[in-house]
Amino acid sequence: MNMELSRRAFLRSAGAGVAGTAIGAFGFGGIEAAHASSIRAFKLTTMVETRNTCPYCSVACGIITYSKGDLRKGEKAELVHIEGDVDHPTNRGTLCPKGAALLDFAKAETRLKYPMIRKPGSDKFERVSWDQALDRIARLMKDDRDQNFVAKNNDGVTVNRWTTTGFLAASATTNETAFVTYKVVRSAGMLVFDNQARV
Repeated sequence: MNMELSRRAFLRSAGAGVAGTAIGAFGFGGIEAAHASSIRAFKLTTMVETRNTCPYCSVACGIITYSKGDLRKGEKAELVHIEGDVDHPTNRGTLCPKGAALLDFAKAETRLKYPMIRKPGSDKFERVSWDQALDRIARLMKDDRDQNFVAKNNDGVTVNRWTTTGFLAASATTNETAFVTYKVVRSAGMLVFDNQARV
């Protein structure tokens, strides 16, 4: 489509845009914000508000989740809304497209909710308890470390390396959790250690 724009029409459009921006800058746009804030309290009266951290990347944006149903009263809680936390120093209430779609992530039918194991020769996964899953992981890690731990290199220098197992840490944890995770992994001798934010 060929559209010709004269200089006069361009200046008229640009002037209208500048005038609209100036009116907004003078504070007339605050009416909508005041109206929204007065409605917000009524919208969330029956919701349980919980602060959390977005699980996607290493930015660790703050989020607020809203659920209907109070667990303290014996009701079943259902997640109904997720938004950015305006009091969080990292994101000040904003969310990226992935963070804005967290509700779909949490309610996805394909989301894994329980530990699953596929036994040798089987073609399906079976649900196991958390105790079974953690005991199996610990046993396999211990066996692998016992078989493949390298205490000294070829020159006789102490290296204490364990290169056959790696560890993937979460990025949306507290500094204290990250510090303890790092110390545990390195003290075990693992060299392969990364963060999910880089994967």
